[in-house]
Amino acid sequence: MHFVIFGIDRAGVERSDTVMQAHREYLAIAPVKLVVSGPLVSDDEQDTVGSLYLLEAENRAAIDEFLANDPLVAADYWEMVEVRAFNKRVDNR
Repeated sequence: MHFVIFGIDRAGVERSDTVMQAHREYLAIAPVKLVVSGPLVSDDEQDTVGSLYLLEAENRAAIDEFLANDPLVAADYWEMVEVRAFNKRVDNR
């Protein structure tokens, strides 16, 4: 099953190098398969405004576990998090 996670940063959040390094290390061992992930950026591409993930997991519970252990969540970076099941129909990679 595929899922999308869309996280919007809190206004004025400063992303610390320590938290971001822990986040990258966590992604390397995450209990779900990352298909695509990366930062959401402002229209001028100067600022990070959030995060987007396309993941493959057995079920929503696996996604919830993934989020519960993500250092970005522990650091309370996101003002809003949206998780949705995703039915992939086209993949042009």
